[in-house]
Amino acid sequence: MHTSNEEVAPPTRLLRIQEVAAELGLTTRAIRYYEEIGLLNPAARSQGAYRQFDPDDVERLRYIKGLRDEAGFSLSEIAQLLEDEAARARNRGRLTSDEPPLVRRAVVDDALARVERQIGTLRAKVDRLETMIGEATARRAHLLKHRAEIDAEISSDRPAPEPHRRAAHAPTGVAKTRARS
Repeated sequence: MHTSNEEVAPPTRLLRIQEVAAELGLTTRAIRYYEEIGLLNPAARSQGAYRQFDPDDVERLRYIKGLRDEAGFSLSEIAQLLEDEAARARNRGRLTSDEPPLVRRAVVDDALARVERQIGTLRAKVDRLETMIGEATARRAHLLKHRAEIDAEISSDRPAPEPHRRAAHAPTGVAKTRARS
């Protein structure tokens, strides 16, 4: 019997793989593959051994999808980033604990090495993106040059516009018609 005034959160509804796939725009095959290579470990299995996903699993998949689709990270880079985040979470408590200074120093050194690796991964990504931007910029300049050449060619093919003359008398066709009447 629950006697405190605290509210008890209702149990979290676990989602089936098809529901998660539909919510995130992933295929069930991709989700199974992420589990196979260790990027994900579903919260539970049903009695029929079906995967069941909790909100944390869904957020992890959303994060993986964003890293893959929006940031262009490879699955191995994503695995390393996820491992570094998990290590950071594990080590957070060890820094504030009663561990001896040498142990805390080792934890900090490990965290620094992981952060340096993350910075290297991110810098490599930025370098690749800058290279791609440079290549696209060069292609745009090349295409703009071609367009200017074509525009010049179009302009030279057009007959020059006749200068605007003001007629002192009626147009020739009108005068001839009046003369015949």
